[in-house]
Amino acid sequence: MGEFLKGEKNPKIIGVGESETKGIRHGYVVNFNDAVNSVKNAVSMAEKSSGGIKIKKAFISINSTTIRSEISSGSAIITKADTEVTSLDVKKALEESENNLTLGNRKIIQMFPISFKLDGKEVLGRPEGMHGNKLEVKNLFVTCSNQHLDDLLAVLVEAGIETIDVVAAGIAGSYIALTEKQKIVGSSLVNIGLETVSLSVFENGNPIYLHTFSIGSSDITNDIALGLKIPLEKAEILKIRNDAEEFSKKKLDEIIDARLSDIFELIENHLKKIKRNELLPAGIVFIGGGSAITKLEDLSKSILKLPSKIGATNFFGNVKTKLRDPAWYVVLGLVISSKNSENYNSNSFNGVTKDIINSIKSMLKQLNP
Repeated sequence: MGEFLKGEKNPKIIGVGESETKGIRHGYVVNFNDAVNSVKNAVSMAEKSSGGIKIKKAFISINSTTIRSEISSGSAIITKADTEVTSLDVKKALEESENNLTLGNRKIIQMFPISFKLDGKEVLGRPEGMHGNKLEVKNLFVTCSNQHLDDLLAVLVEAGIETIDVVAAGIAGSYIALTEKQKIVGSSLVNIGLETVSLSVFENGNPIYLHTFSIGSSDITNDIALGLKIPLEKAEILKIRNDAEEFSKKKLDEIIDARLSDIFELIENHLKKIKRNELLPAGIVFIGGGSAITKLEDLSKSILKLPSKIGATNFFGNVKTKLRDPAWYVVLGLVISSKNSENYNSNSFNGVTKDIINSIKSMLKQLNP
């Protein structure tokens, strides 16, 4: 929970709650009741730590394995007699780019205009106020599975939380972990979660690619447990500390390196797909719980041939708090994103949220005795 005080750039954190994630696999709901209880437990803890402030609404992040970015273009003929581009012309071009998108069983959750052209020439900055005959736009749409999104929203409805908006985890984390300069020159944010790894690439200040993989830090833990024949709890400790103690340090390193190499190979293949491999001046920034793995930075530099570092923030100044851990950056990013919710009215799925939630409420009422 956070609030923005008058005159302050950053929010004040007034409540924190966390709960073991149950009923979720690879970012989507597999057990409805378990997922609801996990949300309720985290909300209850946050409310208590805030001194009793009730949570009724929230910005939500999603990191399902079906998160993807789609590129689509649209155009509009300028309507004013003096050929001045208006916000209505921009809106029409954006709407056409959305209509040209083949969604299937997917839903748009966010939208980012990447570039504009006016009469075939690139527009630097906003097109409104310029003069021309035809406006073209290239848009990046962040999409995910209809079913995964609906199930997540249904969990929140049952837990008593109204969704203000949904933000892709990679976008939310970038508000904390990446500077504007990094986003402009070219950078990538990699969020290593328990069961997913998300890749978000930025250039010229905008996201240009998003993808989520069904692999995570738990796979490294499982490999260590199998390879060293030890309990999962001990394997988790060895993964972070990289201290084999009575076990072979060489074997532990080999296990960790092998699985991290799998993750970096996936990242490399997707960077090649968009022709950005070895071509991101600001390199790769790692966040998420899995970013605490000791050998992560060095192995990334070796394999991906890019500057690599663990995400850091000056969000709290010199105050020591667990929220400085990169595992919390997506949540903190959601707090930051809430400051200007107007952006989400045009850049996300906000316009259809109410209809989805109303249909979910209706469905849940029918299921309840």
